[in-house]
Amino acid sequence: MDEIGRGTSTYDGISIAWSLAEFLHNNGKARPKTLFATHYHELNELATTLPRIKNYHVATREVGNKVIFLRKLTEGGSEHSFGIHVAAMAGMPLSIIERANEILTELEHKSIESQPRDLRKKVSKLPPSAYQLSIFESHDPTAGKIKTMLQALDLTTMTPIECMLKLNELKKLIEQG
Repeated sequence: MDEIGRGTSTYDGISIAWSLAEFLHNNGKARPKTLFATHYHELNELATTLPRIKNYHVATREVGNKVIFLRKLTEGGSEHSFGIHVAAMAGMPLSIIERANEILTELEHKSIESQPRDLRKKVSKLPPSAYQLSIFESHDPTAGKIKTMLQALDLTTMTPIECMLKLNELKKLIEQG
């Protein structure tokens, strides 16, 4: 099932999708196995209360402002949306992408402001780096090796062929990991 609850308000959509997921889970006669694709991150919570629900997401890596979809299913729910990144990949004009990012920042700020005061204080103390995950904040040992290798490079003294060889070495590390 894909994007149940789309085409209506956010809360209506979440409510419809949540209710349907519960109905499918609790169906005592059929116990259907269902692949349920949704953009509602709130539905990740269902896996903590309903034992037959498992969350999976498509693994990604972020490099600068680019997102690379790894075409690999990873257990656990996604905590982040990539809609604007996907729109950019689809060829949406840069002016629209930039404006979408501005609007997203404003909406996220308003969402934080609507939270209880004590939560707002906690969030406002977070450094900007805490708002966006980075490939290098991973606990993946391969990512740690790559980070160390990149930090040790002096690109100003390397020849183009040395750069290509180093890039090939990094690529092999990723393929092995």
